[in-house]
Amino acid sequence: QVQLVESGGGLVQAGGSLRLSCAASGRTFSIYAMGWFRQAPGKERDFVATIRRSTGSTYYADTVKGRFNIHRNNAKNTVYLQMNSLKPEDTAVYYCAGTGAVGITTNATRYNYWGQGTQVTVSS
Repeated sequence: QVQLVESGGGLVQAGGSLRLSCAASGRTFSIYAMGWFRQAPGKERDFVATIRRSTGSTYYADTVKGRFNIHRNNAKNTVYLQMNSLKPEDTAVYYCAGTGAVGITTNATRYNYWGQGTQVTVSS
């Protein structure tokens, strides 16, 4: 099994920045890629970004491209989401996820492992 623990959420004003962290433990060798998703109240869980653990290749949702940056530290089994120029519409619970599926995966159903989520609130 794999355990994922997120941290770094909080309250920030529009235009500000936050960095989320996701620490993985357990059978981390089974993870091909890590991703971040978010879910606002009353809405579906949306893809934000993903990173391939071996090469560091990344892919972003159009809504965050140019503002968010996903990166990893394999020695620490940790993935980060640097969020800049935050907007009120970025407010959501952010989830870290891991998948053994090969290739770029933006579909939440293909992620096997999930963290508990961390709240990000952006005030206007």
